[in-house]
Amino acid sequence: MNIIVTEYDEKWPLQFKEEATKLKMIYGAEILEIHHIGSTSVPGMIAKPVIDIMPVVRDIRKVDAYNEQMIELGYEPLGENGIKQRRFFRKGRVHRTHHVHIFQFNNHLDIDRHVAVRCYLQQFPEVARLYGALKAKLAKEFPLDRVAYIEGKDHFVTELEKKALKWYRTL
Repeated sequence: MNIIVTEYDEKWPLQFKEEATKLKMIYGAEILEIHHIGSTSVPGMIAKPVIDIMPVVRDIRKVDAYNEQMIELGYEPLGENGIKQRRFFRKGRVHRTHHVHIFQFNNHLDIDRHVAVRCYLQQFPEVARLYGALKAKLAKEFPLDRVAYIEGKDHFVTELEKKALKWYRTL
C-alpha cells in the first residue's frame, strides 16, 4: 500500500463527526467521550488522509463484545495491536480511511499523550508545519515502506510527545 500524505482537507472534521456518531450508536453509554486525534485533527497540517478517532470508554474489556458491529461498519478488529489496554480498529484494507483507538477512561498516559499532541500542534502551527514536511519527505522517500516511514518519524514524534505532554500539563 502506497504511503500518501496530502494537504489538509476541510472535510476531515466532518468525516470525524460522521464516524463518531456511528461509533456512539454501536457503543452507546459505554463511550464517555470521543476525540479526533492525529494529524487530520490539526487544521492546515499535511497528513495521511486517515481519520484517527479515540473513544474513551468505561470498561475496555467490554469493547470486544462489539466487534461484530464494528465489522459490519467496515472495521477490522486488531485487538491491542502493540499498545496494552487499547483496542484498535482500522477501516479500509487497501484504501485506509479511519483508525479507531479505544482506551479506558483511567488510562491517562495514552489518552493524555494523544490529546496533548493534538492540542500542541493546533497551538503551535510551526511545529505542525515541520512535522507535516517531515511526513511528506518520508512518504516521497519511502512510498512503499511503511516501517521505514514510521522509523523516520520516530525521533521527531518522541520529542514532540515529550514537549506536548510537558506543555499540556501546565494548562
